[in-house]
Amino acid sequence: MSSPGTSPWRDTRPCWDDYFMEIAHVVAKRSTCLRRHVGAVLVSGRRILATGYNGAPRGLQHCAERGGCYRELLGVPAGERQEICRGVHAEQNAVIQCAIHGVAITGEVVLYSTTQPCVTCAKILLNAGVCRIVYAGDYPDQFALEMLGEAGVELVRWEAGGGGG
Repeated sequence: MSSPGTSPWRDTRPCWDDYFMEIAHVVAKRSTCLRRHVGAVLVSGRRILATGYNGAPRGLQHCAERGGCYRELLGVPAGERQEICRGVHAEQNAVIQCAIHGVAITGEVVLYSTTQPCVTCAKILLNAGVCRIVYAGDYPDQFALEMLGEAGVELVRWEAGGGGG
């Protein structure tokens, strides 16, 4: 039994960053990319606005259905020549879901992503008004980090149980 003023869940209840990052990791399981499974969650006021994962555009075949990853076949390194890819990034899909369903991206918007955004996603997130990005894995795109930093976006490299948010 807990003492007055304490909660029995104090040590087991995840902080907000852990909560939303766990959701991002579950969303990433829907990814159809053969190289990297990424999940993203857009949040405002601790309310989920939309989720997204990386994969081919709606109605098009996934790379596995086409015989493999075109970028792999060409030997294109991660972070380069993104235009040679069938996939839409998870962050882009989360913003697109807001547009499709008429969900306003307003307030103190936070993106939770299993991977650091690339420069293309960074530009989209900046124009969408995202003010904080919590990400788990690195991505080889220093330019994206520079742009986000210049814009004053708070970047947080997430580690499970870090106690943030």
